[in-house]
Amino acid sequence: MRGRALAAFAAAGMALSAVPFFGLPAFYESFLYLVFHWIVLAASWNILSGYSGYFSFGHGAFFGAGMYTTATLATKSGVPFLWTLPAAGIAAAAFGIALGAVVFRLPRLRGELFALLTLAVTFVLATIVLNTPVDGGPGLYLSAVPLPAIGPSPSSTFYLLGLALALATLWIAREIQRSRLGTGLFAIHDDEDVAEVLGVPTYRYKLAAFGLSCGLAGIAGGIQAMFISYVTVGETFSIAVPLNVVLMSVLGGSRHWFGPAVGAAVVTALLYAFTAGDYAVAGRAAVGLILILVILFLPEGIFGELIGALKRRRVSVTPAIGTADLPAPSAARPGKSEGQGQPLLEARGLSKAFRGVQALAEVDLEVRRGEILGLVGPNGSGKSTLINLVSGHFRPDSGRILFEGRDLAAMEAHRIARTGLARTYQIPRPFAHLSVLENVALPAMFGRDALPRAEAGHEARRWLAFTGLGAKATSLPGELNLHQRKFLELARALASRPSLLLLDEVFSGLTHAEIDDAIRLIRAIRAQGATIVFVEHVIRAVMELTDRIVVLSYGRVIAEGDPRAVMREPDVAAAYLGKPHA
Repeated sequence: MRGRALAAFAAAGMALSAVPFFGLPAFYESFLYLVFHWIVLAASWNILSGYSGYFSFGHGAFFGAGMYTTATLATKSGVPFLWTLPAAGIAAAAFGIALGAVVFRLPRLRGELFALLTLAVTFVLATIVLNTPVDGGPGLYLSAVPLPAIGPSPSSTFYLLGLALALATLWIAREIQRSRLGTGLFAIHDDEDVAEVLGVPTYRYKLAAFGLSCGLAGIAGGIQAMFISYVTVGETFSIAVPLNVVLMSVLGGSRHWFGPAVGAAVVTALLYAFTAGDYAVAGRAAVGLILILVILFLPEGIFGELIGALKRRRVSVTPAIGTADLPAPSAARPGKSEGQGQPLLEARGLSKAFRGVQALAEVDLEVRRGEILGLVGPNGSGKSTLINLVSGHFRPDSGRILFEGRDLAAMEAHRIARTGLARTYQIPRPFAHLSVLENVALPAMFGRDALPRAEAGHEARRWLAFTGLGAKATSLPGELNLHQRKFLELARALASRPSLLLLDEVFSGLTHAEIDDAIRLIRAIRAQGATIVFVEHVIRAVMELTDRIVVLSYGRVIAEGDPRAVMREPDVAAAYLGKPHA
């Protein structure tokens, strides 16, 4: 697939690079250059904002940083034009990475706050440039800077530069979408916290995407500076640049690498068709109307809807895989776990408070290798908080969490996932825009074994067959019922081949028959050597499945031991039913 795509890109590049030698008027070459220019800006913006969902209105700032880098180096330092382009890309990328290194560390700066912050950065950078010797007010003239004769004419030179950068940007966008980085970015788009817990290094991935996005915009800015020959703050840092980029990406389809190219070509053609006549304002109004219609009726964009329609017509040919062929979910062989009965996970003095509410207080807990430990207690007792602390979703206020001798308390969630620990969520949290198969393949790619993409897909199919979801592989999670979404959570956790499986109320909301199915499934998992911590309110399931139970009440351990003996203790009965009063 990659070889054929590379050949297609090479063929397209060779065919399009021959256009200047047909003797077209300069207007057409300049128009096509502008199409390529906007393709670069839209596709580069999409690498971060379309893939990860971090909506940026600051693309004009990085584009402007590239323009002023080229203009300054070429006019004030005498650097040849082509040599300024790498510098323009590096300057824009460095600016973006420096900004992202701060912003991406702050979880509150997501969604609208991130968009507003990037918009503010554009105006801050414009003010700095305007009030320093970089610009100083009158702008920078590049008319005296020599243009290399790449094509037979100046307009064809810009055409070829734009074409080369557009093809390179689209290839980078395509490779990212099909890579581990792209899978991680799409998971961040749907649920960043869950992506981190499943092993995606969200901070590093966002920073890499932001740097690439800004660097490509900076190179496009460098070429554009030479094209217009006169760089001013007002035109460079205009709000029109990010608005057009967003419009193009959304119109074409931001979840596919080629969507922004379609949107950029359509919008550029529309704007210039109207501008060439006497209806420039009507052209902008038409583009705005088209955007509204696309949002209402084509939310995935023109190209996105086309790809979606083609996918829906495909018939799944995935062969059925028997559960007998499944690998053990633990590192040990099924039924022959080394160190059986030895401590696998230990919590010591674990505490966590939320705005003054003590969710856990000095909790000590031990999970032994090969057992199913039940974690029970009334609502609000701290069970899910304990799971969240162990999996890295939250950081403990104090205490230690030892897993196979390593202290997890200070580790980031994605590193914890790679130690061989996996979890489900009480309320299923699948990635809504990824298929069932892609949901399960993701932890196989980012978990302990970090499987290559193709192997992760095969692993995902095996666990879908194990949980009875093989026929739903190409469906979206929204098409599943609650029972199936619960089993999807389970398949997703198993795909990382964990040594310890944390199950957070997998039976809640299920019917009696569905509970029976889930019990059989967990028994099959246990038979393959897994160690399980089982948080549950369905007492029948607790009694049938667990070897030991630990009872929490108001964030403290009040009892532990044999399930039947513990459930008869007065303190446990009082925790569930309340104390009797005369």
